[in-house]
Amino acid sequence: MTSVYDFEARQIDGKPVPLSKFKGKVLLIVNTASKCGFTPQFEGLEALYEKYSAKGLAVLGFPSNQFGNQDPGTNEEIGAFCVENYGVSFPMMEKIDVNGSGAAPLYKWLVKEAPGFLGSTAIKWNFTKFLIGKDGQVIRRYAPLDKPESISRDIETALAA
Repeated sequence: MTSVYDFEARQIDGKPVPLSKFKGKVLLIVNTASKCGFTPQFEGLEALYEKYSAKGLAVLGFPSNQFGNQDPGTNEEIGAFCVENYGVSFPMMEKIDVNGSGAAPLYKWLVKEAPGFLGSTAIKWNFTKFLIGKDGQVIRRYAPLDKPESISRDIETALAA
């Protein structure tokens, strides 16, 4: 696999989405959780989406229950939670694994393309973010502590490229 466009994901309602659908857009891919200390970042992610979607940004949320059992709900429950509590309008995908042998192929590729601290290929926690350029290549990986609003400048640079 050579770019993000080579992958397919499933929307939270189970419908397949070829990521090639986002060709030419800047993507922010985030593994999310509904019961995490970082869950309020949904608000910041939605703000980025609202501010930049008309300019070509797509935010994709991938729920994962691999960190402290912080997203145990069904896809339907997770989707409803995101809308009701944070007004999420960006695409939420099906719950996936982001680490281990069962990790989604997209995430296996993302961590290979943008290793974490000291070259780690593991996702350390919920709300790890990957910024993808219009060419489908990973620009940068952001830690869970990096608030969405702190990456606005990088998004603007990617949109202008």
